[in-house]
Amino acid sequence: MGRAVRNPWERYGWVVRGVWLVFLVFPVLSLVTVPRPLWQTVLGLVLVVVFAVAYVRGPQELERRRRGRASHRRAAAYLLVLLACTVGTAPLIGAASLGFLPFVVAFAMFALPLLWAMAVGVASTLVAGAAAMFSSPDEGTWSVAIIVFAIGVMTGGVRLVADRGEDYERMSRDLAIVEERERVARDVHDVLGHSLTVVTVKAELAERLVDLDPQRAKAELHEIQALSRQALAEIRATVGGLRVARLGDELASARAALAGAGIEGHVPDDPGAVDPRHRTVLAWVLREATTNVVRHSDADTCWVELAPNGLTVRDDGRGLGGRPEGNGIRGLRERVGAVGGCLTIESGDQGHGTVLEVTL
Repeated sequence: MGRAVRNPWERYGWVVRGVWLVFLVFPVLSLVTVPRPLWQTVLGLVLVVVFAVAYVRGPQELERRRRGRASHRRAAAYLLVLLACTVGTAPLIGAASLGFLPFVVAFAMFALPLLWAMAVGVASTLVAGAAAMFSSPDEGTWSVAIIVFAIGVMTGGVRLVADRGEDYERMSRDLAIVEERERVARDVHDVLGHSLTVVTVKAELAERLVDLDPQRAKAELHEIQALSRQALAEIRATVGGLRVARLGDELASARAALAGAGIEGHVPDDPGAVDPRHRTVLAWVLREATTNVVRHSDADTCWVELAPNGLTVRDDGRGLGGRPEGNGIRGLRERVGAVGGCLTIESGDQGHGTVLEVTL
């Protein structure tokens, strides 16, 4: 069994984050260039190293536990470590410890829930601004405050876009699931509708022949068994996404279904007149149209006409009679519309018969 594919950001994101640690050189310089007791310098450097490790390793671990409650708790723990290091260096290097705040804001913006992240960004900006205004109002401190504000705005914008992108991907996945369910529902309806209609017609014929012609009745029953097995296999293939209708097979099936219902069928033998690109869709159309003729039309004759980019199914039955479209026709419209085609169904001349026409 192969190894699971890992997110490249999970594996190599620490490199990108590590690049930004170059800006920690300013707190380090503040520690080593100003005379102070050795223990304070060592303590400050240890806090900087802990800060750097937490900043690099934290998001990498959080990425592996993405979007869970445990992830948020761990994010808060890492954030507390970063804040503790920042506060711990403040008595040692004073306003220079504000250089940690851009890292804190960037970490919080991608690791915490959005409202918490925004709160951290606002609080960090206020702290940096207050330090620049009251504690150390020099040009460098104001620059840090501006950087903290800019980092908060930029990372906040990226976070919002990323969240919307995740929402879009989730909706796309949900939509794909719905479309797949609709596809399976259409295929199952078309397969079962046609197969059960033919089985019903043959069963009625066998019932009438059981006393008049037992041998033929027996042959019809054998055909019913074969059709039932075929329908079961088609349903399994449909659910598995493997069912592909073939126009040649559906032409033969249409002739058999019409003959079994006592309808004179004028059905072409060769699907070669149809563009190969359209044969699968038209095969499904022919299956459903034939099923409707057998089940609803009460016709004596049915004609099937093929064209390079479509087909026409006509019968001399009782016509539409104002009946609403059923699930089968709605499913056909969805199939045909998905490939940019047009399906029309209307009564024939003087309201007699039905004409179903598809153009792709």
